[in-house]
Amino acid sequence: MTVVSMKHLLEAGVHFGHQTRRWNPKM
Repeated sequence: MTVVSMKHLLEAGVHFGHQTRRWNPKM
């Protein structure tokens, strides 16, 4: 369960980071 949660969080973080970069190139 922990591994799945971590993987999911990591994937979500990567997606969020990519989107945030596109929205806020400064950040």
